[in-house]
Amino acid sequence: MSEKTLTRMDLSEAVFQEVGLSRNESAQLVESVLNHMSDALVSGQSVKISSFGTFSIRDKTARVGRNPKTGEEVPISPRRVLTFRPSHLMKDRVAEGNKK
Repeated sequence: MSEKTLTRMDLSEAVFQEVGLSRNESAQLVESVLNHMSDALVSGQSVKISSFGTFSIRDKTARVGRNPKTGEEVPISPRRVLTFRPSHLMKDRVAEGNKK
């Protein structure tokens, strides 16, 4: 498994190479898309990208957890968490990558 991480810079460079916008315009486009996705998630909407997957927000209720080191019970406050569910096409594509 590779240690490479895809970054915003990599995405904007790919847009630059494939679409032909300037590097600056490509970076602005990637930033704009990410901002729209973030804003939608913060407002409670799901973000579905066809053939990729769905990002959504889930509310977790308060519960009692346990410190594994001491065994002491610790209250865990309610919170919102980001979840990602890959599409079947993405799952299949990743699975194919495992066979190489």
